[in-house]
Amino acid sequence: MQIGMIGIGRMGGDMVRRLLGQGHDCVAFDHNTVALAALVADGAKGADSLANFVGQLATPRVVWLMIPAAAVDAVIAEVAPLLSAGDILIDGGNSHYHDDIRRSAELRARGIRYLDVGTSGGVWGRERGYCLMIGGEVDAVKFLQPVFAALAPGTDAAPPTPGRQPGSTAEQGYLHCGPSGAGHFVKMVHNGIEYGLMAAYAEGFAIMQHANIGQQGRETDAETSPLRNPEHFRYDLNLADIAELWRRGSVVTSWLLDLSAQSLAENPTLDKFAGRVSDSGEGRWTINAAVEAGVPAPVLSAALYQRFSSRGEGDFGNRLLSAMRYQFGGHHEKPPTKGE
Repeated sequence: MQIGMIGIGRMGGDMVRRLLGQGHDCVAFDHNTVALAALVADGAKGADSLANFVGQLATPRVVWLMIPAAAVDAVIAEVAPLLSAGDILIDGGNSHYHDDIRRSAELRARGIRYLDVGTSGGVWGRERGYCLMIGGEVDAVKFLQPVFAALAPGTDAAPPTPGRQPGSTAEQGYLHCGPSGAGHFVKMVHNGIEYGLMAAYAEGFAIMQHANIGQQGRETDAETSPLRNPEHFRYDLNLADIAELWRRGSVVTSWLLDLSAQSLAENPTLDKFAGRVSDSGEGRWTINAAVEAGVPAPVLSAALYQRFSSRGEGDFGNRLLSAMRYQFGGHHEKPPTKGE
């Protein structure tokens, strides 16, 4: 098949390369001319304008946007007038599903079919494949099955689930989840869960990293963290080895654990990182959806708030806590303990 890709950054470019590797014809457009030239060298057709981009696509045209959510409406406003009835426009980024519902209705009035495709795989997707969560019209999804199958990991990515009846495309790594917005709704929750899983690993390894605070010279201040039994905390644990151990036979095995093991093997102290953890929006949207639906999600909420705290967003609140302790009890702040 032929597909046009707008946005060839960290994921879009490698998605094109994966499609090219499986025999599909790809046209690419991006303002980054260096990245575009590299992709053309790998076999894609390049375009220097949206008009030139659309002009190279055969009908029905398939245009896949792999751009930041904040830019999607502006790009659609530019490219939609160049498309015709029956063409398909795909948003593969991390848009809010409310926007998908609106965009689908607006584009349907022009006869343009719109799909929202939540795409997971990150920078490893070219090699491993991309998990695709799709929302939109059934006929458009069926038409694009060869593209989705080429991008997805395939059935060999995981062993069959015992007792499950075969037949769903989910086994290949892509799934039509429902009407417009369903794909990004599922991807939104997927990313919210990701926040929680990452936080659980991070907190667990942090506890083990502090397992030696009872050793000589590492006792913490008795007021701020009483350590009644220092002998209980005298373990110098090799976190890289423990991560590697847990990858084998443990119930907490996952790809995130694999990546943690790789990070600890490359940089055991993690001193290359400052610990300021960004959130790209989906975690917030997941919590908002949970509130609107009345579904308790304390773990995912805590994981999101921890990301805020990592960026210093809790500093003023912490200073106020310290001020209140001083006011009611005359408690002076203690200097940081060794290692902090």
